[in-house]
Amino acid sequence: MDQLLFVVAGQAVTLATLLTGGAALAFLLLVAVLVAGARQSRARAVEAEEQARRAEELEDRLIELTRSQSEMAGRVQSMTEILAHRQGELARAVAERLDATSYRMGESLARANEATHENLARLNERLALVDQARASLGELSGQVMSLRATLANKQARGAFGEGRLQAIIADALPRETFAFQHTLANGRRADCAIFLPGDRRPLLVDSKFPLEAITAFRESASPEARKQAETRLKQDVGKHITDIAERYLVAGETQDVALMFVPSESVYADLHEHFDDVIQRAFRARVVLVSPSLLMLAVQVVQAIAKDARMREQADRIRAECGALVEDVKRLRERVGNLAKHYGQMGDDVAQALTSADKIARRGGRIAQLEFSEPPEAEDADPAGLRGAAE
Repeated sequence: MDQLLFVVAGQAVTLATLLTGGAALAFLLLVAVLVAGARQSRARAVEAEEQARRAEELEDRLIELTRSQSEMAGRVQSMTEILAHRQGELARAVAERLDATSYRMGESLARANEATHENLARLNERLALVDQARASLGELSGQVMSLRATLANKQARGAFGEGRLQAIIADALPRETFAFQHTLANGRRADCAIFLPGDRRPLLVDSKFPLEAITAFRESASPEARKQAETRLKQDVGKHITDIAERYLVAGETQDVALMFVPSESVYADLHEHFDDVIQRAFRARVVLVSPSLLMLAVQVVQAIAKDARMREQADRIRAECGALVEDVKRLRERVGNLAKHYGQMGDDVAQALTSADKIARRGGRIAQLEFSEPPEAEDADPAGLRGAAE
C-alpha cells in the first residue's frame, strides 16, 4: 500500500494515497451528480409548472379565440346579410339606372337621328345652293371673260363707257334736262349734254376709257417698261383732253368747262395718284376728269340747281297764294270773333234764366211751408227785369 508510484512537484504519491484520492474524487463526483440531478429535477419541476401555466394560458387563449371566432362568425353572418341586402338594393338601383339610361339613350338617339336627318336635309339644301353658286360662278366667269373680251376691243370699250354714262344720267335727271349724242353747231357730237336751268349753254360730257395704257402701266415688270407705259398713258389721256377742249368747248354755245368721264374708279384713282401733271393739264384746259361716283355727285348738284330754278319760277304764284291765305285767315278771325260774341250773349241769357229759376224754386218752397213773412222788397235785384215774367 505504501508502494511509491510517482512523484508530483516533489510530493511522493503512493498507492494508498492514490486510492484515497480516487475515493474522494468518486465521492465528489457522486455529490456533483446528486446536486446536478437535484437541480435538474428542480428545473424540470419549474419547467413543468411553466408548461402548465403556458397550457392554461393557451387554453384561455383558445377559449378567447373560440369566443372571438364565434363573435366573428356572427358578425360575418350579419355582414353577409347586410351585404346581401345592399347587393339587392344595388342591383335594383343599377337596374333602375340602366332602365333610365336606356330610355334617355333611346330618346337621345332618336333626337340625334332627327337632328342628323335635319342636318342632312340642310346639308343637301346647302349643297344645292353650292351647286347654284357654282353655276352662277361659272356664268359670272363667262360674263367676266365676255367683259374682258369686250374691254379688249376699243370700240366695245367705248360703248361700255357710254353705257355707264347714260345709265347714271338717265337714272338721276329728268328726261328734258339732258340729251345723248348731242350735235353742236360745229358738227361735233358729244356723248352727253346736260342743260342747266336758265342757261341755254349745255354742259358736255365725253366718255374715255384708257384701259390699254393703264393695264400696261400696272403690269410693267421693269422700270423701263413702266416708264414706257407711263409715257404712253400720258400721251393717250393728254390726247383725249386736247380733243375734248378743242371739240366741246365752244364760246357762247357750251359751258366754259367740259367733263371727261372715266368709267372706272380704279383707273381714276391711278390717274390721280401717279399722274398729277395730267390732272393739272386737264384743269388748265378746262376739262374736269370725273369717276362714276363724282359724276353722280355732279348730277345731284344739277338736280339741286334744277329744283331751285323751279322754285324761283313758282315764286310769284307762291306769293299770290300766300296773300290769299292771309286774307282767308283774316276773314276766319273776324268770323270767330263774331261767334265768340254770340256765345257771350248766350251765356248772359242763360245766367239770367237760371237766376229766375232759382227764385221760382225758393218761392215754391216758401209756399209749401207757408212762409210769407219776408216782404217782396227783400228779394234780390233782378237786373234783367225778368222777375215779373218769372212770376
